[in-house]
Amino acid sequence: MYDNRDNIDFGNANIGRLFASIFFPTLLGMLFNMAFLLTDGIFVGHGIGAHGLASINLIAPIMMTINGLGMMLGVGASVVAAIHLSKGNNKAARINVTQAFEAGILISLLMGAFCYLFPSTVLRMLGVEGALYDSTLEYYLWFLPTCLLLMIQTLGLFVIRLDGSPRYAMFSNIIPAVVNIVLDYVFIFPCKMGLMGAALATDFGGLVGALMVAYYMLFRTRSLHLYRIKTSWTSLRLTLRNVGYMVRVGFPGLVGEIAVAVMMLSGNIAFMHYMGDDGVAAYSIACYLFPLVYMICNAVAQSAQPIISFNHGAGKQPRVFGTLRFSLLVSVTIGVLVSLMFLFFSPTVVLCFLTPESPTYAIASAGLPYYGSGFLFMALNICIVGYLQSIEKSGAASLFTILRGIVFLVAAFAVLPRLLGTAGLWLSMPCAELLTTAAIVVYAIATQQRRKNSSTEARKPTEVRHNNNKI
Repeated sequence: MYDNRDNIDFGNANIGRLFASIFFPTLLGMLFNMAFLLTDGIFVGHGIGAHGLASINLIAPIMMTINGLGMMLGVGASVVAAIHLSKGNNKAARINVTQAFEAGILISLLMGAFCYLFPSTVLRMLGVEGALYDSTLEYYLWFLPTCLLLMIQTLGLFVIRLDGSPRYAMFSNIIPAVVNIVLDYVFIFPCKMGLMGAALATDFGGLVGALMVAYYMLFRTRSLHLYRIKTSWTSLRLTLRNVGYMVRVGFPGLVGEIAVAVMMLSGNIAFMHYMGDDGVAAYSIACYLFPLVYMICNAVAQSAQPIISFNHGAGKQPRVFGTLRFSLLVSVTIGVLVSLMFLFFSPTVVLCFLTPESPTYAIASAGLPYYGSGFLFMALNICIVGYLQSIEKSGAASLFTILRGIVFLVAAFAVLPRLLGTAGLWLSMPCAELLTTAAIVVYAIATQQRRKNSSTEARKPTEVRHNNNKI
């Protein structure tokens, strides 16, 4: 039988070729996810209308949150398991991966049950009101099964890449995305199912992705087979301890996705306050595009993560720093290209979602160039946060993620529109990313200074002994 797994040597292969062998399959898989998101927006915009775009945008924080939980457990399990693998402790790596899947399934089931039992409460928390309530509720109720499916798929992709199969992980992104795109068209246009059809297409795509991950974990793994966990009190206590550590390591991944949800939620509220329904619809286009760029930047961080974590565990610091430098170069290139695209081609991008006759078209076309100016800083920030996670500096990674996605962002949405008018609404995200980059630079300088001071202190006793010997 054909074995599609890749021969990957995290500890010795050339860093550039090793990074490329993970990055391009990861990026290609995410590009298909991007294609799905864009196509979903185009189908909804043309088949349902601007109110459909706004309704899906209002529910998007739920998807961001569940995807963030999957990333939190996926990154945490991948970092911890990579360190175990670098030391030859495959059993511990398998146990950690299994514990991550168990925790993820339990969390998603609890979250889905709460959302299903208390829809009005959840929708009020998301800022849904007025004419958009009924259409948003329709999408929301049919969308909820995606919670469990997306958790399994997101978590599984990290494990599959670490197990040495980035191409299988790529197909686990591509195939569900294609299913989603096809069903989106069928359900929205020929079947005239509206937002319910858009939600069902997402559900079926998620089901395919979850099944592909389950098949790999049960029948295809190389080193990270699922492990039968014991149910004794001691085993459960150890499971909680291990999951707690994985959560701590992967927490910035959750905060990063929550940050996207906060950006959408706070932006929806601000745009509604200053510009009304047309403003929210225009902002929804930005929110469709933001996760796409975020995915590309995450592809860089996720491709570097297993290389950095493995070599960090093996004590090979030159390979750790070499991978960091390479990933920073890729991030800068991506950030510059995306910012230029938003600057020069915003009207063309908006045309994919809406016709020029729509009042929302003019608002979005004028605002997106401002919005796109922050993507260079975002790419750098995500790369550095991913590096800090990979070397188990989760505290600093969490701090910068909270600053960029919550503290600075919410403050910018509160202050900038009052100072700059509607331009301030669009500049809130770039301002938050720029401030975070500045904070990272200060942190890097302070860290380097501490290292120099520690090195100086460490040399002093030797120098004193040497002088005493001379005397």
